[in-house]
Amino acid sequence: MGDDHFTSAQAEDPDARQEGRTGTSWRASLEVALLFLKLGTIAFGGPAAHTAMMRDELVRRRGWVSDERFVDLMGATNLIPGPNSTELAIHLGYDRARWRGLLAAGVCFIVPAALIVTVLAWAYVTYEATPAVAGILYGIVPAVIAIIAHALVGLLRTVIKSWWLAVLGLAALSAYLLGINELLVLAAGALLSAGAHMVRQRRRDAAHGLVALPLLSMGTPVFPDPTGGQLTQLFLTTLKIGSVLYGSGYVLLAFLRGDFVDRLGWITSQQLIDAVSSGQVTPGPVFTTATFIGYVVAGPMGAFLATVAIFLPSFVFVALLTKLTDKLRSSAWTSALLDGLNVAALALMAGVSFQLGQTAIIDPLTAAIALVTLGLLWKTKLNNAWYIAVGAAIGLAHTFLT
Repeated sequence: MGDDHFTSAQAEDPDARQEGRTGTSWRASLEVALLFLKLGTIAFGGPAAHTAMMRDELVRRRGWVSDERFVDLMGATNLIPGPNSTELAIHLGYDRARWRGLLAAGVCFIVPAALIVTVLAWAYVTYEATPAVAGILYGIVPAVIAIIAHALVGLLRTVIKSWWLAVLGLAALSAYLLGINELLVLAAGALLSAGAHMVRQRRRDAAHGLVALPLLSMGTPVFPDPTGGQLTQLFLTTLKIGSVLYGSGYVLLAFLRGDFVDRLGWITSQQLIDAVSSGQVTPGPVFTTATFIGYVVAGPMGAFLATVAIFLPSFVFVALLTKLTDKLRSSAWTSALLDGLNVAALALMAGVSFQLGQTAIIDPLTAAIALVTLGLLWKTKLNNAWYIAVGAAIGLAHTFLT
């Protein structure tokens, strides 16, 4: 029988019912692996862009999840530490192909970026320079802005369920643009929405409780022949960062500086900036900055261990979150809390996109790239990879001709 056929046992078991809908075959796992391998290769622009591209591929093009489910997962990943777009990929993989999908989505989304950053780190250590990428990004980022804007409009229809949530979203966006920490914005959105639900319930006499890139000379790695103790310390340090870090890439920068520059003294501030820059200009997770640092400190083995360590907690947290996410819609107050969290998360996505647009759309050509891409997104179902490829070609041509 097909995947839509349910047995009586599946009807009683939510996990089995989900399994019946999505399938756990190797074919489903392969589909997940290939999709997230592609996304990991073309997903430039940071977490907001990653989220937009995942929504386009999984909701708009393939119909693997609904917009409602997508925003619930997007909101839920903000509850846990780590790189949120990577965790969203991992959870979407679980939704499609259960545990095989969880592993396939996460690994395939991370590996392309980790490999590219490793090559950049090798060039940095060996030749004291990295390949030029500014020209490529000149054309890619405006296209990414259009992809994010298109996703935001689609998600707004799902997330904004009332005038109250619209007001909450505008307030969250304003707070972010005024410089309020994004974690406070998310927490306030969730708690205010849950609080408003409590007030409405009290009015109905049904009160409930509220629960709470210029580069410097490097030469060889810091430890050209690292010992087991040094590699263990590198692994445990990046594991700690991946386990406790909430927030944006700027928060990651603070953690990396505190451990690798100030406490351990393994790298300089300039080397840290170079590492962060490499993580930002490559596709996939910005957390691959740790890959660069690992290579600079201890060569290829250091790059491998740092990558595994900083992303490993995300797999564990999402594995635990899979049970919680479905239960968040099971009661009225947790559903209201998730609504507020989703609105705040979407407001942050809009705020980051606005700031990115200010730095990326700088002349008539970049504005034209963004507008044409946005128009094609609305009128066609072209794959995002085409927009990225054309943007890169335009960027290279612009660099060559100017």
